[in-house]
Formats: sequence, structure tokens, C-alpha cells
Amino acid sequence: MRWNLKPKPSSEKVTQLAKELKVEELVATLLIQRGIETFEEAKAFFRPSLDDLYDPYLMKDMDKAVERIEKGIENLENILVFGDYDVDGTTAVSLVSSYLRSLYPNVATYIPDRYDEGYGISFKGIDFAEDNGFSLIIALDCGIKSIDHVEYAREKNIDFIICDHHRPGNELPKAVAVLDPKREDCNYPYDELCGCGVGFKLVQALGQNRNQTINDLMVYLDLVATAIAADIVPMTGENRILAKFGLEVINTKPRPGIKALIQNVKKKELTITDVVFIVAPRINAAGRIKHGNEAVALLTEYNIEQAEQFAAEIEQHNNERKELDKHITTEALSQIEENNEQEKFTSVVFQENWHKGVIGIVASRLTETYYRPTVVFTKSGDKLAASARSVKDFDIYNALEACAEHLEQFGGHAYAAGMTLKKENYKAFKAAFEAEVQKTIPPELLIPEISIDAQINFSEINPKLIRILNQFEPFGPQNMTPVFMTKNVVDTGYGKTLGLEDEHLKLFVKQDNSEGIGVIGFGFGNQLELTKNRKPIEICYCIDENEFNGNVSLQLRLKDIKQYN
Repeated sequence: MRWNLKPKPSSEKVTQLAKELKVEELVATLLIQRGIETFEEAKAFFRPSLDDLYDPYLMKDMDKAVERIEKGIENLENILVFGDYDVDGTTAVSLVSSYLRSLYPNVATYIPDRYDEGYGISFKGIDFAEDNGFSLIIALDCGIKSIDHVEYAREKNIDFIICDHHRPGNELPKAVAVLDPKREDCNYPYDELCGCGVGFKLVQALGQNRNQTINDLMVYLDLVATAIAADIVPMTGENRILAKFGLEVINTKPRPGIKALIQNVKKKELTITDVVFIVAPRINAAGRIKHGNEAVALLTEYNIEQAEQFAAEIEQHNNERKELDKHITTEALSQIEENNEQEKFTSVVFQENWHKGVIGIVASRLTETYYRPTVVFTKSGDKLAASARSVKDFDIYNALEACAEHLEQFGGHAYAAGMTLKKENYKAFKAAFEAEVQKTIPPELLIPEISIDAQINFSEINPKLIRILNQFEPFGPQNMTPVFMTKNVVDTGYGKTLGLEDEHLKLFVKQDNSEGIGVIGFGFGNQLELTKNRKPIEICYCIDENEFNGNVSLQLRLKDIKQYN
């Protein structure tokens, strides 16, 4: 594990900001590392406001999208809200459809079948629209590359509005409106929205037409916060505002569907991390194991008893998903060993009976074992479909683009992507992908890195610091939980392992004459020996507050540990 201590910002900047904000220099350092250098920027960071959201009409084609929806309502057209089967897609569909239904009854939803139709807009979905008299489709979290599909719909006199956040190709679909802040010709001030975020901007624009304010739309922010958390988009700008207020809705007045998912969680207040690990996987499980329609049914249900029933079914799907993910990960790791591919630059594996719904999770698991770009394939119809995951600072989308001749289609982001190819092209793709990554990846990116914000002494950890760090939330990419390192630390003799297989580490540590502090190291059970006999160690960690039986105590969550020299 590489420990990378972030460079200290200039002392003049730190001193100036600390003085202006009346905070310790450590806090000022953490802020400047996040690009926050002035009093005004700090104010916007610590006090996010819904008033700071941008005018939705700044987004290219927003006027056209609103005009077409209003025309559809006026002419009593049937409107189909179409979206991807993952969390971002199903929350977006739930948001836009429930808002439209509050204005107008002729609205239905469509989530493609992961196995039968695959990712994005499908010809089957368009045929469904034609057979059922829909003349307008609003596509969410997909569609930016669906040139042929939109053309197919046009031939059937069906209009499309596309709301997407993925990178466009060289050509845009000929839809009535294409809302995507990543369009080259779109001057919207923030281009890191998730799919549900773009859907929310559409609803915001429709609301403005009806003299609705942001307060009238607060009820939808639990969905937006869930999508932001699940899609791992940067926790900056608008995303941070929407996530913060969405979390408040989750913690105070969530919709029945989300309430049913979290009612057994024994925490007073959920953080964005809880949403990532508790809410999102369950919503995802519906689309992975059965059908994304179930997630939409849950998220648009207003009867709590019915929502609880849906949530119980989804919980079963989630348990099934966990078993599958465990089993397939074991098989994939065995395949790498059998093929003697432990030392390669990439992991590319395939088995035709692997469950398509969990190959993305398996790809993430493999990158935890072999820290390198990973692609996991399974059979999907007469083709192979795959999920890809990357490592920090390596753009896997660009690597796939370089291998595009072997692929039927692909799409995604720098860190996660999906693709399909013909079975006969699998070996050629595998070789080309390995060669491309070998050629382009700097060797240090193949060693996991811990990015450390600051080296501190235990004497600097106090209630005021913890109070301020809590105000850094919600955490996420580009605003990660601060990581600290402390040297010359000793366990006071209470070190022990926890867990069924002794896989976790529990310590009680001091530095010099400091107070003792509890440490929990998940997955660090094998490092107990390093801490025995008061051997000095270095630790890097996050500062947590541990809530147990209603008591809150300070706890350090271990990121790594090594001998102190």
C-alpha cells in the first residue's frame, strides 16, 4: 500500500483562511486541499443552500424539453418515462413519473429487462410504446448514444426527450431535446450531475413554469440523494447541495419506499455512506435479480403497508444477490489462477452462466484482490456482455475506446463501464485490452494508494475538530472523508481480533501521554502481531464517532498500519 501525503498548501494561504474563518490551521489546510480558498467559498461549502442551485433553463435544450412535455399534456398524449435498471435510472424514473402524475394521469414507466434488452433504450421498449399508443418517451440515465433507436422511434411518430449524463459520442440522437450537461455545446455551469440529477433539473424547469419553488420539490430530493450516493459522482457543487438536503428528507420525511428500506437500521441519523451501503444495494438488487420495475414500484408507492411488502421482497433479492456475488467472485478468482494470470496488467474473465446482474459487483471485488483494470464477461443472448471497473486515476473508458474495433458497443465513465461483443471477438479483445493498459498505465497506479490529508498528533483531535469535520459532510468523490496519519503510536495492551474468522482488529492506542483512543481496523486482523508488546506503529485513519446503545464515542477507523521506524 502506498501512503501518499498530500502536499501542504502555502502557509500564507492557510494562515489567511484560518484567520478569516477563526479555525485551526489544520481545518484551513483541509479546506484548501478541496479547492476552498476564500471566506465566501467556505461559507458556500459549510452552509449549502438550495438558493445556490442553477437555473435549469441554462441547460441546452431545456426549453425544448419543457415545451414538448407541456404540449403532450395539453394534447392528452400518453407519455412513457423510460430509464435504466440501476439505482440512478430507477430513482430518475420514479422522480419524473411521480412528478408528471401529480399534474396529469396519462403517464407510465418502462424499465428494460437487464437480460432480455440490455442497457439503455431498447427496440422492444419502443415497440411497447407504439403498441400502447405512447407518442412521447422521456429517457433517463441513458440514450445519449442511441442514434438508431431514436431514429426507429421517429419512423413510428414517437418523440424522444433524452436526459443523460454520460459522455456523448461524435453524433447526438435526433431527439426533440437532448439534456446532457456533458454535451460540448451545453454551457450549463455544472456537468457532474447524475442521471436522476438531470431528471430533477427537468422537473425543476417544469415546476418553474407553474410558479413552484424549490420547496415544493423537496419531496423528491430523497431520490436524488440516493442516486448521487449510488452513482459515485463528485460530491461538489450542485451534487453536494442536492445530497445534503436529500439526506435531510431521508432522515425526517422519506417516501414510504425508502422508509420501508431503512426502518430496521438502528441509527438515529443516516449518513451518505449508509445510503451507499444500505439503501442503494437494495434498490439495485431488484434490477439485478428480478426486474427494475420492482424498484420503481417501491419508490412510487405511497401506502406504507404496501411499501413494506415490496421492501421485504427486495430484501430477499438482495440476500440472493449477496450469495451470487460471493460464489461468482470465488469462480472468477480461480479462473485467474488457473490461467496463471496473476501477474498481468488486467483481469479479464468470462463464464457464460454468470449472473449478469452481479458482474459489476464481481468486477469491483476482483479489483480489491488484484489492483488493476478489470472486465467481467457473461453470456447475454447471442453476445457477451461485460462490466468493467478501473483503479484510481486510470481512465478505463479511454482504454476501451482504443479497443473499440473488437466491441459491438460500450459506454460509461472513467472508472466504470459496460460493453457487449461477439463471442468470437473475446480473445482478441482480451489481448488488445491487456496490451493497451500495459502501454498506457503508469506502474505506480497498479499499487493501491491511500491519499492522506495531513499528519497530526493525537493532541490535535478534540471535540471542536470533530464538530467541524462533521460539517464537511456529505462525503464523496472530490470531498472524501479526511484521512490522517499519526506516527509513534502504541497499543496499550488491549489489542485483539474480532469477527467470525478473526478478520478485524480492535486496538486501544496512545501517543506519548495522550488520552487512549479506540481503533477499529476492518480486515486488519492479520496485523495483530505488529501491535503487540507496545511496539511503536504508524497508522493512517479516519476519525469516526461510534454509536452504540445510544452512546457516542470517538473511534479511529484504520485505513492502514505499519511499523514505526
